Amino acid sequence: MKKAGKKRSKFHKFLKLLGPGLITGASDDDPSGIATYTQAGAKFGHSLLWTAILSYPLMVGIQEMCARIGLVTKMGLTGIIKRHYPKALLYMVILISFPSIILNIGADIAGMGAVANLLVPVIPPWTFSIFFTMLLLYSIIVWSYRKIATVLKWLCISLFAYLFIPFITKTDWLGALKSSFIPKFENDIDYFLALVGILGTTISPYLFFWQTSMEVEEITQKNVVVDKRMISAMESDVQGGMFLTNIVFYFIILAAANVLFSAGIYNINSVEEAAMALEPLAGKSAYALFALGVIGTGLLAIPVLAGSISYMISEAFDWEEGLDKKFHEAKGFYGTVTVSLILGLLIQFLEISPVKALLYTAVLYGMIAPILIGIILHICNNKNIMGIYTNSRKANWIGWITLIVMAGASLFLAYQALL
Repeated sequence: MKKAGKKRSKFHKFLKLLGPGLITGASDDDPSGIATYTQAGAKFGHSLLWTAILSYPLMVGIQEMCARIGLVTKMGLTGIIKRHYPKALLYMVILISFPSIILNIGADIAGMGAVANLLVPVIPPWTFSIFFTMLLLYSIIVWSYRKIATVLKWLCISLFAYLFIPFITKTDWLGALKSSFIPKFENDIDYFLALVGILGTTISPYLFFWQTSMEVEEITQKNVVVDKRMISAMESDVQGGMFLTNIVFYFIILAAANVLFSAGIYNINSVEEAAMALEPLAGKSAYALFALGVIGTGLLAIPVLAGSISYMISEAFDWEEGLDKKFHEAKGFYGTVTVSLILGLLIQFLEISPVKALLYTAVLYGMIAPILIGIILHICNNKNIMGIYTNSRKANWIGWITLIVMAGASLFLAYQALL
């Protein structure tokens, strides 16, 4: 009994150590990410597995910068821009970020409604979408920050179903290993659409705002002084969270390559087709397993998306903000959450394919991320803002490589589209 108690105690301590980095990483594998990775594996087989290896240090580098900004300044990203940069830059950041995040919320809500309809076909998808929107609004407004954080950590478990597929299907492990470390490029617009989508859904702009503000929430809750030891703990948290998201996204591509690409299913046009990637594990229950994964990650990601917008707008207008506050203490903050979810819900009624909307969201992120990365790099090298915690040479190298890779892929996609 004592041993069991000690194990439980260690497990609870482990959960407490999992901070904003884990939630940020797990929410990165949202319905948009699942759709993007599944399409990449179905269309190109193993060819894009290398993106999971390449993107990991890039993701860690950018999210670590965002987290450090939050810890050192005790302000969110928009608040920093408002205080230290021209207003025109602030308005530009809001202008390019707000529409893409709303589209992401809408695409995720529509995707959740569509997969729930797979389970209960007699109920229309829009009915489920309305239900999920109301559920999310209630939980974000009524629950405390600690309760939200705990639930978000547990929802991360829904991401692991894809890890089993390559071990129960015929996998060319040598070919997969080769594709993981040797990039193979194709002079094809669909290939670069998938590449920009993958980069956009892994190095997502909304996560920059969320990570910064969540670090502020954490240190406010704990009432601690920031020092080098805390910076080091934050780095470990970010590395762990990003590692989780990349492991899952690697295995989603690999599963889709094994199941869909091998069967000649190269284009994913519906949630039913995306669910087929799980058939080897779940058989006739594949739809149910896929639905649970999409719904779980949607419930995980949408509060992050809505929270990102709310922090952004609240900081721009000097409103009270924070998930730890009651509704009457931060009406503007929670009002923005409400408006963003309702606007996202309305996208459901535009009759856009949920799968297409999820893919387009990822591509749009990939195209606007380089602008925000440039701003983050400038902040992290500004001694007036960061003091002794400015970027190291290594952090700058990673940041500039990330900016160049994402901008280069987006520009090449635009060039291919013009041709």
